[in-house]
Amino acid sequence: MVSTWSLLLLLWVLLEAMASRNNMLLSHKVIGEPCHSHEECQSNCCTTNSLNPQKFCTAQTIFLQCLSWLKPNGHLCLKSAECHSNCCTINHIKESSFCTTRNLFLQCVPWRKPHGSRCKGHEECQSRCCLNLGDTQRTWCVPRTGVLALCLPL
Repeated sequence: MVSTWSLLLLLWVLLEAMASRNNMLLSHKVIGEPCHSHEECQSNCCTTNSLNPQKFCTAQTIFLQCLSWLKPNGHLCLKSAECHSNCCTINHIKESSFCTTRNLFLQCVPWRKPHGSRCKGHEECQSRCCLNLGDTQRTWCVPRTGVLALCLPL
């Protein structure tokens, strides 16, 4: 016959096993759950995934790296590493830097002034067209015109 001590010992072992299993489940959060450190996540990756500073459990890459969320084009940035395109370009109107795209040759596309902005040369404008539109000495960024899309006065 089983003694009382044996039953108590078996009950204690079962309770310890259940407690350690619950602690393990609580300490390993799934992808998408809020976290503070890598150890909390099943994937061992706790990173930001938006402009929100809150961190969440995220998946690892095939190289077992944790990748942080990177800003898309148009968002303010301080350095290129913050941007998905790895391009952080200065906006001369607001004197701020923004994430910008890359061209076909993987070079960062420089920011250019929109139509209607004052300019000093063609290179400053999106259209690459800076013209004097009147009797004043001021020049403005204007869209290209004509069938051949030339930089001609309107």
